[in-house]
Amino acid sequence: HVQLVESGGGSVQAGESLQISCAASAYRFDTYCLAWFRQAPGKERDWVAGIYSGDGRADYGDSVKGRFTISVDAAEQKIYLRMSNLKPEDSATYYCATVRSRYVCRANPTADEFAFWGRGTQVTVS
Repeated sequence: HVQLVESGGGSVQAGESLQISCAASAYRFDTYCLAWFRQAPGKERDWVAGIYSGDGRADYGDSVKGRFTISVDAAEQKIYLRMSNLKPEDSATYYCATVRSRYVCRANPTADEFAFWGRGTQVTVS
C-alpha cells in the first residue's frame, strides 16, 4: 500500500507560477510510475504529467507542455509539479497518483490505470 499526500496548492494570478508537492511512502520507489492528474468541477479527471522514477523520463499533456515540469526526489520520495505561466483554465484540484508499472508511464494514461491516489490539492488561477 502506498500513501500519497499533496501540498502546496493555492490561489494565484494568471501568468504566475506555483509548485505543488506530493509526499509518497513506497517500497522500491524506483519502480513506480508517478503522475499528476487534475479535475475541475463538473469535468473528468485528466492526466497532466507523468514520470518514471527509475529513469526520470517524463511526459506531459498537450495543454501543459512547455509550462509545467514534473520532477521526483527519489531519496525523499517526493514528486513535484512546477507550474509556470498559469492560466485560469488550469484551475482544478490536482491529484498525485502512482502505480508500480513502467508501462503506464507513457503519454495519456487513464486514471483507472493508477492504483494509489492522494486526496488532492486545490489550485485556483484568476
